[in-house]
Amino acid sequence: MPEPLKNLLHEGLARDMSDRIAAHAPAFDRDRFVALATDGLAALELMERSALIRDALFATMPRDFPEAAAILKASLPVAGRSGLSGWMLLPVNQFIAARGPDHFDLGLDLLKALTRHFTAEYGIRPFIHRDQQRALAIISGWVGDPDQHVRRLASEGTRPRLPWAMRLPQLVKEPAPILPILTALMDDPEDYVRRSVANSLNDIAKDHPDMVAAFIAGHIEGASAERRWLLKHASRTLLKKGHAQALANFGFGAAASLDCELRLASNEVIFGDGLDFEIRVTNSGETTHALMIDYAIHHVKADGSLSPKVFKCKTVTLAPGQSHAIERRHAMRPITTRRYYPGEHRIAILVNGVESASQSFVLRMPSPAPR
Repeated sequence: MPEPLKNLLHEGLARDMSDRIAAHAPAFDRDRFVALATDGLAALELMERSALIRDALFATMPRDFPEAAAILKASLPVAGRSGLSGWMLLPVNQFIAARGPDHFDLGLDLLKALTRHFTAEYGIRPFIHRDQQRALAIISGWVGDPDQHVRRLASEGTRPRLPWAMRLPQLVKEPAPILPILTALMDDPEDYVRRSVANSLNDIAKDHPDMVAAFIAGHIEGASAERRWLLKHASRTLLKKGHAQALANFGFGAAASLDCELRLASNEVIFGDGLDFEIRVTNSGETTHALMIDYAIHHVKADGSLSPKVFKCKTVTLAPGQSHAIERRHAMRPITTRRYYPGEHRIAILVNGVESASQSFVLRMPSPAPR
């Protein structure tokens, strides 16, 4: 089993933090910091451990934020010298997020310096929440920074629905203010940055599908292979939902005269096994079609209703009269993100976002082992 993530914050890390801070602040009470940062630490989960260490910083760092910021910045690594880095900087993020917004420019500047050594996307969000216009004016200036981590912070930190982070309700409601940042970073030389741009656009698409589909349409003509990948990745939610403009952006138009067959190896699946099926698509028309073939499993919920989950399958181009067959196995086994219930499920085949064939199947739980 992999080591629990929470163990990345441990007593040894707290002691290392105290040494690295004390090297730039002789008055820093190392023993008190370690005692506070490790009191009950073992019983806590990751973010609780980080909050405990943050609180130890509250108790031992200068109350004057500019003075504390100067110590923390001096404690970051420089060439040939170790410093605060990696997971040590998660509680430092939280410290800056709590105290920094009252010293707006200084706090953001510190997070900009910190992100070169550990992500700071969680730390900048309270600044955006406090004063979005002022924060975005500063963050927009980072898109041309020579450091890829700073450029990525400009896109990742402004994501409206960043997982595990403070929601930015103003940007969820009206994301237009961050589109210039995403546009500026769309052709960034680093894949690390471009992926962040794609994820931010995908966030926006969940609330403003037409806006993102139009944005993609405006930037896809003549796009490089890298930009085209970014735009398609940004459209993944829209494509799964069969959004007409999003499909058209990638050449997946309405496919007339198309025959789709679905065959199941069995109409009954035992949980822990898999659903084996074959799809055969035939172009019986007179025009070549680009086809995005996906499938949706409509899972039984606790109340007996069905809830669909779309899975990517294959993209093909069929000339008139041409057929294409696909064989797949969909695993039906325990996963952390879904609870399975026995009963009648359904599989549906989606061709360019349109349901083209479907069948029901029964999921049964295995018989208990004899004692």
